Amino acid sequence: MNYIVLDLEWNQGNEEKEKQRKDIPFEIIEIGAIKLDSRMEPAGSFHEMVKPQVYREMHRMTRQLLHMDMKQLQGGELFPDVMRRFLSWCGEAGEDGLPENGLRPEGKAAAEKRAPRNQPVEYRFATWGPQDLTELQRNMRFYGMELTGSGPVKFYDIQKLFSIAFEDKKSRRNLEYAVDFLKLPKDGAFHRALSDAYYAAMVLRQIRDPQVLQKVSFDTFRLPQNRKEEVRIVFDDYAKFISRRFDDKEQLLADREVTSTKCYLCHRNLKRKIKWFTPNGKHYYSLSLCDRHGYMKGKIRIRRAEEDGVYAVKTTKFITEEDAADLFRRRDAARGQGKRKGKKKENTR
Repeated sequence: MNYIVLDLEWNQGNEEKEKQRKDIPFEIIEIGAIKLDSRMEPAGSFHEMVKPQVYREMHRMTRQLLHMDMKQLQGGELFPDVMRRFLSWCGEAGEDGLPENGLRPEGKAAAEKRAPRNQPVEYRFATWGPQDLTELQRNMRFYGMELTGSGPVKFYDIQKLFSIAFEDKKSRRNLEYAVDFLKLPKDGAFHRALSDAYYAAMVLRQIRDPQVLQKVSFDTFRLPQNRKEEVRIVFDDYAKFISRRFDDKEQLLADREVTSTKCYLCHRNLKRKIKWFTPNGKHYYSLSLCDRHGYMKGKIRIRRAEEDGVYAVKTTKFITEEDAADLFRRRDAARGQGKRKGKKKENTR
């Protein structure tokens, strides 16, 4: 298994001169990646610029962050050509490590010199935060390309793993903060694709707890196509379910799999102490009781699908009696809010 620590830089429409397109709001202009082998040892790097085809002006924020202009991108190649080389590189076994600063690019010239491989190596993407893989796939779709496989893409969100391993599990820090926190050397500027990929890879290598590394994330740009493909995964302290696409929220909440409350440890259907309720119309909560394992909290987040419709991300987790009591209070507060809204509607008729 290779781990491909990926970072992208992109440009976007400047509303004053170029309208931002819905089908490609962010156009990728730079791809950088560090390859780690199965032991998390550095095994190569990739870096290429992409010649823009959608936006002809550099957005001021992009220019300030990257310290480059459109002229510097004209030497790059078109996205489909760069992407094909990148995907080929991802599946190749690493041959050597990195130089001291880790910033040696693979690029086109080296890629063309290598002999083709007959047996590609399985790989998993890793990114700082969840956005890069979504934008990568959106750019690929724009050019009529697709990643292999189907459904959500399993990856490491290094930003989340850093918080789980070293902080409070909830905070989301920027990359430079993590580098400083771990006292890692700074060998290049931030906010460039290759150097950010390198720093993210070095942070990932500091996370050695196997339980933390089990906490994979799923990019949902591509949803499960049917019930069989829906994601069901159990971690050490909670379980996650990602549904297929539904036409609307009502159809989603009518699905038994979405609203089921089964113990993810003993696999028994549980009686709900609190039926599904929502304080805001987007997040739904429930409380169930397992005779063996205690109170289990359920949470459904309803999200918009990439191409119309909605899907659900459900998590279930065992909680303390104190947390269960708090959930009862939240349910009662939501009920009271609903009654007040109902009275206001009646008074306005």
